[in-house]
Amino acid sequence: MISTFIFFHSFLFLYILSTPSSCSSFLSGIETGDLEKRGDLFPQILRDEAVARLVELGKVSDANDYLERTFLSPATTRAINLIRKWMEDAGLRTWVDQMGNVHGRVEGANANAEALLVGSHMDTVVDAGKFDGALGIVSAISALKVMHVNGKLQNLTRPVEVIAFCDEEGVRFQTTFLGSGALAGILPATTLEIPDKRNVTVKDVLKENSIEAAEEMFLQLKYDPKSVWGYVELHIEQGPVLEQVGFPLGVVKGIAGQTRLKVTVRGSQGHAGTVPMSMRQDPMVAAAEQIVLMESLCKHPEEYLSYDGRCSGSSIKSLSSSLVCTVGEISTWPSASNVIPGQASDEFPKSC
Repeated sequence: MISTFIFFHSFLFLYILSTPSSCSSFLSGIETGDLEKRGDLFPQILRDEAVARLVELGKVSDANDYLERTFLSPATTRAINLIRKWMEDAGLRTWVDQMGNVHGRVEGANANAEALLVGSHMDTVVDAGKFDGALGIVSAISALKVMHVNGKLQNLTRPVEVIAFCDEEGVRFQTTFLGSGALAGILPATTLEIPDKRNVTVKDVLKENSIEAAEEMFLQLKYDPKSVWGYVELHIEQGPVLEQVGFPLGVVKGIAGQTRLKVTVRGSQGHAGTVPMSMRQDPMVAAAEQIVLMESLCKHPEEYLSYDGRCSGSSIKSLSSSLVCTVGEISTWPSASNVIPGQASDEFPKSC
């Protein structure tokens, strides 16, 4: 089942690249089983090799028992080398930019035309699934490899560039889209000074990887919008909606805008066995109430938001179906079983 899924989506990429104007009509009425029987679609590349590469990339991890690859970690460095090798195998010219994004490009028949960008991110969350991000990278490379083997890569009407973005999840530095943000020119220079939990900054990590980080770097990385024809990304849904409604795929009209908040609640630290309940100011309890309130707000925003002229009824309706929030991390100080904490901190992303 998984191999068929990978084959179908790699095939979609192939036809988007080779016959963009007639792709939708070509696909109409064709079953996945019919596609696999066609001898000209190279199932050994679009299916077998693609699945093998996803499995291989899924084993490139900084942890032993689960998948974790964060911004320019040792595992990410290994993933960069692996992805770059696959790109070169597909006939692409490759390079790694100053933010750690991996690029593979073919100029096609008209090197001066606007380029089609495709790809996804190579970083992961903690204990990730192997398809998250990797599917979009591997499928794009597989499609281009088929064209390379067929001798049609240079017949593309415009340049095509596959990008494996260095950071989308924002796990290490709690700031998302470092890779794509740099290419879009929206990252401020202050991004270089953001520290991780070990107080290592983005700038430090870049230097560790022999990349000299400076404010001018962001200007060099930014893509001229006039040089880009469009962007296509294949991504696993990671949710239950498509499966629940019985759809094999969906076309994304927009992405979630994310805000990350770190909230610290301070109380009165004390011994757990001697401070009466009536005299306690326990920040952990207050944090728990806060989390429950946030859950309720995101489930029923219409009960909390007021109509003040700026928030219309349609906005409320949209929020009711799209707003999500998650408390993904909580900690206390001093974090001992027999001590009432002096403070509790929780971090949660809010998306809509």
